[in-house]
Amino acid sequence: MKSLIVGNGAREHAIAERMAEGSELYAFISKKNPGIAKICKEFEIGDLLDFDKIKKFADKVEPDYVFVGPEGPLAKGIVDALEYEVVGPNENLAKLESDKGFCKEFMKRHLGRGYPQFEVCTSYTEAKNAIDALDKVVVKPGGLTAGKGVKVMGQQLESKEDAKEYAREVLEKKIGGIEKVVIEEKINGEEFTLQAFTDGVRLAPMPLVQDHKHAYENDAGPMTGGMGSYSDSDHLLPFLNATDHKEALKIMEDTIDAIRKTGRYRGVLYGGFMLTKDGPKLLEYNVRFGDPEAMNVLSLLKTDFSDVCISILDGNLKNVEFEQKATVCKYLVPKGYPTHPEPLAEVFVDKKRIEEMGARLYYASVNERNGKVYTSTSRSFGIVGIAKTLDEAERITERAISTVNSDKLVHRSDIGGKELIEKRIKHMRELRDEF
Repeated sequence: MKSLIVGNGAREHAIAERMAEGSELYAFISKKNPGIAKICKEFEIGDLLDFDKIKKFADKVEPDYVFVGPEGPLAKGIVDALEYEVVGPNENLAKLESDKGFCKEFMKRHLGRGYPQFEVCTSYTEAKNAIDALDKVVVKPGGLTAGKGVKVMGQQLESKEDAKEYAREVLEKKIGGIEKVVIEEKINGEEFTLQAFTDGVRLAPMPLVQDHKHAYENDAGPMTGGMGSYSDSDHLLPFLNATDHKEALKIMEDTIDAIRKTGRYRGVLYGGFMLTKDGPKLLEYNVRFGDPEAMNVLSLLKTDFSDVCISILDGNLKNVEFEQKATVCKYLVPKGYPTHPEPLAEVFVDKKRIEEMGARLYYASVNERNGKVYTSTSRSFGIVGIAKTLDEAERITERAISTVNSDKLVHRSDIGGKELIEKRIKHMRELRDEF
């Protein structure tokens, strides 16, 4: 069997690693990711939105299936452009992620429950009125911003006036690529990620994951694409229970049922939820694996990944098995990231030594030239510790990080740590009056 992956970040490295276990792997990448390059039979470097070039490469290798990692090509219609079986939604269904207004209206029309109050606005007057009508708000650009466009009152926004000015900026500058802004009620709780494979009828859920988007320790600083994440050995999270999980999964099942009336969604559906005192609330959908969450779940995958992909495309998806272990993923990023990252630097990482410690290394936004690996201004490496308990997984991750030979990189050491997790548990207990 032959397979082709499109994309070259740490998420794609994690996906490619599992694809290569059950198929002959080829890759179309925008820069030389050393991890992907090493495990594929052949790769080509080019623009991930150059569908003609991608198709030409696909025609050369004739893959049995194509897996698209990042959201950009999906949003631009790569599934429609390629004449191959692609694991991922078409351009119209990709709007669940690329057009937040579309997603919100879909929720209202087909779900009718399980989401915060919101207004989709195309003018400043609409946005201003929506902000005035709510107590505290979240302002979201309507299009794709790589996890860096959302601003919250009480965090990045100090007042309603700040929220209004940001809404004006989003509309005037078309932040996210479309002239649309979502004004959403700010709700209190703990965010979590539920990802699932789907063939358009059935869902095969993956272990729950909690991402950490703030750049600095203790959830401080600007928002990023994600500084790290963890999953627990029972596939739940320490601050939520099986009932919470069941409710979140039912929302995603109802979503797939609604989509079936007009189309067929084949691929990975990512539900971004907030657990509140009243249960889980759906904040957003993504139409691909999360980054870094993919590294957590794919490190535990027991079922052959290519078999899963073929079953998705054939419409006969069955249960997908994962190891009953905990994972802690931490990103190493350039100093000053994300606002003022330091310039490029050479870095040495001993992948074999990291793996001997019980961890996995995934290359992110790096480039290999003449046998040397150089960082960029974005996230550099994801390192995932795997163990029977969260405590041990976190310790493994920290030990593995200590082997990286570079004083130009930093990370959030608190992710997956006991103190931060206890903070999450206490927060939910207070919200649910469980003391």
